[in-house]
Amino acid sequence: MPEFAYTARDAQGKSVRDTVNAASRREALRLLAARGLQPVSLNERTTAKTAATPSHAPTSGSPASTKATPRADDLLPFLQSLSELTSSGMSPGEAVRLLANRIKEARLRTLCVIIWDGLKEGLTLSQTMETVPVVFDPQTVNLVRAGEATGSLNEVLLRLIEHHTTRRELKQKLITAMAYPVAVTVMAFGVVMFFVFFLMPRLQGLLNSLGGKLPISTQLLVSGSEMLVRYGIIIIPAVALTVLLVWRWHKTEAGRVTIDGWLVQIPLVRGWVIDTGVLAFVQTLAVLLENGINTVEALRLTERTVPNRTMCAALKEATEQVIEGESLSAALGRTAYFPDLVLDRLAVGENTGQLAPCLRDLAKHYSNRHTVRLQRMVGVVTQAVLVGVFVFVGFLAYAIVAAVLRVSSSFQF
Repeated sequence: MPEFAYTARDAQGKSVRDTVNAASRREALRLLAARGLQPVSLNERTTAKTAATPSHAPTSGSPASTKATPRADDLLPFLQSLSELTSSGMSPGEAVRLLANRIKEARLRTLCVIIWDGLKEGLTLSQTMETVPVVFDPQTVNLVRAGEATGSLNEVLLRLIEHHTTRRELKQKLITAMAYPVAVTVMAFGVVMFFVFFLMPRLQGLLNSLGGKLPISTQLLVSGSEMLVRYGIIIIPAVALTVLLVWRWHKTEAGRVTIDGWLVQIPLVRGWVIDTGVLAFVQTLAVLLENGINTVEALRLTERTVPNRTMCAALKEATEQVIEGESLSAALGRTAYFPDLVLDRLAVGENTGQLAPCLRDLAKHYSNRHTVRLQRMVGVVTQAVLVGVFVFVGFLAYAIVAAVLRVSSSFQF
């Protein structure tokens, strides 16, 4: 009986590597599911027979398939490569087989080998994608399944590429925009540490040797520096531990729900959080509806793409109302997260039977709005950090000069 080597995640999210004996790949997947394991990769062990396989048929025991584990970042390159071949008239199976042989990048080649192994077992492309959940999210799998059923796989791939490209660009814009404020913050922290642990102790010794009463501003600096020097070994680890605990709590479901609930209530970030959720909602729902997914199933898949848990819970309630016969615009209006502009456009789209095009227009509008809001937010954060640094440096200079003047005025000539 063939032996399959697998990498999977258990119910706690821990990575598990082992082997399983099964008559076929499909049977191996069934056995893993029965054990409560979510497969990341599943490859048949190479035997003497498979070692003799011709070079044009990729084997699951190839080096690329055993040394590199696919990641979510491989989704877009895979879709782009597959679309280029299928759009030229090649079948999905032949396209995947060719990619498994030609691609040099290790992780992407491993992914293609996994997909090809599934296709050889008789699975469809969407069914094979389901076996690699770390790369293919549910809405991507369902869209590919719809494309296979309707014979429009090429169009589905192009829309998926556009959708995931837009989301990646937004993520890159956020990272790029936050790079400068983060760099300024790190530099400011370095200045503070240099002042507290190096400069201030020397100035304090000089001022004490000169004698005289120090100004209040200088006394505050001296007291703060002494406290950090004396208790820094306790304060810094305590702060680091607190940040670590809060971060780990944020990773739990209860922590995310609580923090997401706070985010939609804080005035300074509420608009940003809601716009991000609305953008993810209209983008994903537009892609799903354009490719033949029914409204209820599309809504259920779209819920998972909204990053804020509070908004996600509200969308689940809206989906239930739609199932009960409520219009989409009315159900979303009760969530209090969708602006009147969005609700009015959705109502028009529902009445005219053009809901998907309306969602596409809204996605473009919110994408531009999201970019503008991102630029403004980064500008505000940057200015706030710079002002904070300038205020601290100015206060430091004033305290030192005031101390020198106070001490020098006490000299008797």
